[in-house]
Parts: sequence; C-alpha cells; structure tokens
Amino acid sequence: MLNVVPITIKEANLFVTNFHRHNGPTALNGGKFAIGASDGDKLVGVAIVGNPIARLLMDGFTAEVLRVCVVDEAPKNTCSFLYGRCWRIWQQMGGKRMITYTLQTESGSSLKGAGWKVAAESKAAKEGGGWQSRPGREWQSIYGQLKFRWEVTE
Repeated sequence: MLNVVPITIKEANLFVTNFHRHNGPTALNGGKFAIGASDGDKLVGVAIVGNPIARLLMDGFTAEVLRVCVVDEAPKNTCSFLYGRCWRIWQQMGGKRMITYTLQTESGSSLKGAGWKVAAESKAAKEGGGWQSRPGREWQSIYGQLKFRWEVTE
C-alpha cells in the first residue's frame, strides 16, 4: 500500500538526480510543492509541481507536474498514484487545471490510469532557441524530442 509523504522540493530534486531516466532536477524558484510516495519504510517515488513552463498557460489556476520519478522496484501503480495525488492537492489549493508533458515515445499509461487526457502535441525545440536559451536554463536533449501535453480539469 502506498502512502503520501511530505517532502521538500530540494529533497525531491535529490531523488530525481539519483533516479530519473532522462531528466535533471527542476529549478527551485518555480516550485509550488513536492510529495513523495512510500511503500512503508522506503521512499519509492516523488512528484514536483510548479508553475507551467509555457508562460501562456500561467493563469494562476493551472499548475504543471514538472517531474515524476520512481525507483525501479516501486509498486506498479506508483506513478498513477503520484499524478492523482498531485491533482487532488492542487484542487484543494484552489487549482482548476493541471498539466504535464511526456515524450511521444512514452506510453502515458500512468496518466491514463489517473484520468488525464492528451490535450496537445508539443513541437521539438531547437537547441539555443526559445525559452530553453534563457539564463539559468541548461539545454537537455529531451527538449529536442516530440512531446504530448496531458491535462486534467475539474
């Protein structure tokens, strides 16, 4: 059985640094909250929620799940559990919509399991252009890959 564990964004980012397949930690200044998933004594996954990366989606009522990361031995539904809990917490904070992105090569089964829907396709970014070139942002190879934007709303 999974339980929610309160953690800081800094702690969640350390977990992401140690276990995420293709992403690094998030910027601390855009974070709203982080949660962990425990299967008893061990932290098996984390989620970090922040402001939407796309400035046109920043309406005060939309948040973005910036990272979800689980260890290999986590129970099968851990990602869905984290997405579902993030949405419930955001609703309790007054939020109306939550978004996240997956690579088009990923199945999205965790999001489907949590009731999310594909809302849009995201174009691949070009290295050195757009928001990725702003100060404080390091280019990551996943920026150049096609993505789906998922969302859940009231």
